[in-house]
Amino acid sequence: MIEKFVEKYAKLISSKPEDIEVIRKDINEGYSEITILADRVDAGKIIGKEGRMVGAIKTLISGCKAKDKISYKVEVKIRES
Repeated sequence: MIEKFVEKYAKLISSKPEDIEVIRKDINEGYSEITILADRVDAGKIIGKEGRMVGAIKTLISGCKAKDKISYKVEVKIRES
C-alpha cells in the first residue's frame, strides 16, 4: 500500500513518470526500505530543494507507522541507463 502511494506521488511530480520505479524491501518484521528509482532530473525533483519534498514523503509515511507498526526508510536513487 505504501509503495503504491509513493509511486503515484513520485510520478505526479516527475517529468518522465514512465521511468519511475518504486521497490519495497522488507528488512525484518518492523522495518522496510522503500527505494525510488528515477533519472537524474526527476531524482532532483523528488528530493526537492534542501530535501523538503522527500521529507514531506517521509512525514506522510511515518503516519502509517501507527497503523501497520512498520518503520520505513525512503531512499531516492538515480537510475543508470
